[in-house]
Amino acid sequence: MTLTLFYITSAVAVFATVMMITRLNAVHGLLYLILSLLAVGVLFFLLGAHFAAVLEVIIYAGAIMVLFVFVIMMLNQGQKTIEQERVWLQPGIWIGPSLLALILFVEMLFIVVFGGSAETGRVVNAKQVGIALYGPYLLAVELASMLLLAGLVGAYHLGKPILKTTKTGERS
Repeated sequence: MTLTLFYITSAVAVFATVMMITRLNAVHGLLYLILSLLAVGVLFFLLGAHFAAVLEVIIYAGAIMVLFVFVIMMLNQGQKTIEQERVWLQPGIWIGPSLLALILFVEMLFIVVFGGSAETGRVVNAKQVGIALYGPYLLAVELASMLLLAGLVGAYHLGKPILKTTKTGERS
């Protein structure tokens, strides 16, 4: 039974990732990316890495997605944003992400009610993750944080309104 859940969750993750890549609208892409990250969290849970699953949901699907939404909000300014929000609030747009999220929710409910077991892999606790992050992967963790910081600074400068220069050379 766990194998079936694993394949369903994998299919949801792959489909959500493909949908994220092919969306022209950034917010739609973010919705599918969140679903993809949630599916990966379920996969970690099914493999017995409960702590990694929690970290996946809290850090990636939570904190980093909030950062991405914040960046998109900074880049979309003015009347065009109001019109775009009206388009986003149409019910038809939410069908795809809602169905995928429902599949993941039903799977997690099934695992909790019927007691999923980690038939493969081994349980990873917080101490092991901490030792790995502050040990051999310290450089990779710091590089990832610097990359996120550079992306945030770049988005801020892209979204900052351009100041007009007057004839006297003063900025207004």
